[in-house]
Amino acid sequence: MLNEMERFSTWISLGIALALVVAIAKLHPDKPTRTVPDVNALMIIAPYKYEGAWVFDDPAVGLFREPFIAGIDTMIDKAVAKIPNAEDGFRAIFSARQFPGSDFKLEWRREESGGNWYYSDQFKMEGWLCPALLKYFPGAPREIYVKIEPLQH
Repeated sequence: MLNEMERFSTWISLGIALALVVAIAKLHPDKPTRTVPDVNALMIIAPYKYEGAWVFDDPAVGLFREPFIAGIDTMIDKAVAKIPNAEDGFRAIFSARQFPGSDFKLEWRREESGGNWYYSDQFKMEGWLCPALLKYFPGAPREIYVKIEPLQH
């Protein structure tokens, strides 16, 4: 009889423990991390020149003076050639989907060093986007559409 009582008591204890775990889990649910695309289909950054390099800040994703290098900087030089004082800042609107008014398209080529190489048919050249790209997209998009325009102060 004691053996049956011990088993019954063990099952009751396990049931209570399980109920407590479920209750605690409901009080403190995991908060899923979100990327910018969870919220927006179009993203905006405002690159500017710092120490001779194109950089941008985006506190929403923890970036400060994040540089564009390896060909993307040259693409930017060409894209902003007609924007007065672009080195003081310009607006870049971008998306993995084509949108009305986009100026050019970057096509994915390959991964390297944690970043990704993209080709611009408009500029006939490749440029490398660093791993910060993944702050905006869950994976490297096959295409990135971009609109460049002056900042409106």
